[in-house]
Amino acid sequence: MSLSAWQQPLFDRAVTAFRSQRLGHAQLLQGEAHLGKLVLARALAKRLLCQKAGDAEVPCGVCTACQRFEQGSHGDFRQIGIELNEKTGKLKTAIGVDQIRDMSEWLALTAQLAGPRVVIIETAHRLNAQAANALLKTLEEPMPGRYLILVTDQPKTLPATVRSRCQRIEMACPDTATALAWLKQNRIADADAKALLAMASGNPGLALEWAGNGGSALYQEIRADLVACVKNQTGPAAIARKWLADERTDLRLLFAAQIAYGLARTWAAQAAEGVKTPQAVERLQEWIDGINRLRLSLSQPLRHDLGLAGRMLEWRQLLQDFR
Repeated sequence: MSLSAWQQPLFDRAVTAFRSQRLGHAQLLQGEAHLGKLVLARALAKRLLCQKAGDAEVPCGVCTACQRFEQGSHGDFRQIGIELNEKTGKLKTAIGVDQIRDMSEWLALTAQLAGPRVVIIETAHRLNAQAANALLKTLEEPMPGRYLILVTDQPKTLPATVRSRCQRIEMACPDTATALAWLKQNRIADADAKALLAMASGNPGLALEWAGNGGSALYQEIRADLVACVKNQTGPAAIARKWLADERTDLRLLFAAQIAYGLARTWAAQAAEGVKTPQAVERLQEWIDGINRLRLSLSQPLRHDLGLAGRMLEWRQLLQDFR
């Protein structure tokens, strides 16, 4: 299990804490999406479960625990996330209380390999209120040899009571040189890597994903739609229908927010020089916040077409008022 240059130091620190018995029973692994938090969580879980690592930093890879972990059959490891709704055939919108209660009961059982038991909770911010309360009970009564790793890119969505009972592992974006070197290792040409990394605000994992799914073309398409809206060439409702028509709505809204954020930085500099008013910058930031709230609500049964059309109408008015 190969780790990136920005993942390795976090792994090393966690393993050092584990070897010196300073690793808490619950870790909150947080950072931007696509940085490889789940990869790190699984690498750490494998090391915690390894039977023969001893004082070594890395798992041995040959013991029964390591082999079963790689095969996905380790009886002392669980990975919890959003489950499939058997009635609709679609993913549920949240991690439910039954999943957490079942996890807690499982943690209390004797380990199959007489070692620790480890649980990874993916997208921990998707815990519903009841599930979060059930998890809190488990966190408040830690059991020896039991480890929880909560993985999230939205830590503030978790209740403060849950966050306060976890040790935090913060994964940040690497410096530009490290990110570009990693993208090169993943066969992204230098020119494309620089452009994609700038679009992704320095997040190499996000840049790599966009390299493989036409992210650059979509980014330019969103920019063109925003311009067309301001020029009255395309209506807000038409843009809303287009952006909501497939599974890439979240990415479209993210690109729109990023483009607006770039404009907000320009306006802020102009406001400092007296060219733009502080009100213009404030209204643009409010629009960005609104788009981000809309992104977070996409999994909820709301009239997103009306909400997005309203945001696009605000965009047109904002740019026409302050251009």
